[in-house]
Amino acid sequence: MNYKTQMEAARKGILTPEIKTVAAKENLEPANLMQLMAEGKVVVPANKNHKSLEAEGVGQGLRTKINVNLGTSKDCNNVDTEMEKVQKALEMKAEAIMDLSSFGKTREFRTRLIDISTAMVGTVPVYDAIGFYERELKDISTADFLNIAETHARDGVDFMTIHAGINRTTTEHFKRNPRITNIVSRGGSLLYAWMEMNRRENPFYENFDELLDICREYDVTLSLGDACRPGCINDATDASQVEELIVLGELALRAWEKDVQVIIEGPGHMPINEIAANMLLEKKLCHGAPFYVLGPIVTDIAPGYDHITAAIGGAVAAANGADFLCYVTPAEHLRLPNRDDMIEGIIATKIAAHSGDIAKGISGARDWDNSMSEARQKLDWERMFKLALNPEKARSYRFESLPEDNNSCSMCAKMCAVRNMNKILSGEDISIL
Repeated sequence: MNYKTQMEAARKGILTPEIKTVAAKENLEPANLMQLMAEGKVVVPANKNHKSLEAEGVGQGLRTKINVNLGTSKDCNNVDTEMEKVQKALEMKAEAIMDLSSFGKTREFRTRLIDISTAMVGTVPVYDAIGFYERELKDISTADFLNIAETHARDGVDFMTIHAGINRTTTEHFKRNPRITNIVSRGGSLLYAWMEMNRRENPFYENFDELLDICREYDVTLSLGDACRPGCINDATDASQVEELIVLGELALRAWEKDVQVIIEGPGHMPINEIAANMLLEKKLCHGAPFYVLGPIVTDIAPGYDHITAAIGGAVAAANGADFLCYVTPAEHLRLPNRDDMIEGIIATKIAAHSGDIAKGISGARDWDNSMSEARQKLDWERMFKLALNPEKARSYRFESLPEDNNSCSMCAKMCAVRNMNKILSGEDISIL
């Protein structure tokens, strides 16, 4: 094998099994896909040690992908429960699963996840550092941070969120430009605290070349984290966010010099009217690199319904160029999501991603909708259930309240427009009473 990473293979014109798989899934010519990969506009995250992976592509001209966050915490640390959620997420065809475990010895869940996951797997190594070393944050060294990143890479993680853009200059912008919610990124806040307590530069920024060597060795896609993402709509598109985005664009160029694939992470909370401009800004400042957004959450007033606020923002973001949506569940801001929360989050985010694909004109995106419309016109209920994003829920709603006339639903009964138009257009009379 005369290439280290998928990006290097694309630049050399080598058709890897992973690139071939993605080209088939996306109905693209492999040569066109490789050109986009060579330019950094598409990534195929595929760690050489992740043997169960069924590769996916993220980026320009491809279907919008979704990520599901799972993992243990100090208050909810049942690995078996999280693995049950993994199985359901895979069944629902999530393209990525991020292990955000932040308590104790997290490697058990991570390795079990990588072992079975056909979806790409991501992690945030800085979350793992305190539990792994059993030392307080201040006492973790630069070498320790790099070591934990290499451990995750060796284990088979396909993409890693690294908050390398929050450097000493960025922190000064943050201090001079007050926010309502300060820094809400967990990884970003940990690194900010480490920098302040040790009066030192961000270890991942200062040792970025060493980090790139790790990523290149295992073919890990670098997901450059947005430590300064806005945590409320008031803080959106401020100096800290934009300053960090500029740094991330510079780091992307350095990564591409070593054939390391890059994703850029983005907001966060953001008013609807700022989303399109932010998508354009990222593509400009980060040279077309794929954009991975959390939501964006478009209003701050709906705890318990943030899967909806995020789906609204996610659809707008995807329609305007976002490539990868991180799901948000009804439990956002409140607690660790359970299985039902996860399902609701996946469905809402899939709706947002698909809606964006329709707007972007992704090849074949409308075919699914057209098939559903044809089934509805024919009042073919079984076909409608099969085509539904959640067939089980659609079926249960139908059978909870069956109508007298099967060619209708219990809302309209014999006044059903579809039923009556079908009859009239075929030359039949209609009888309502």
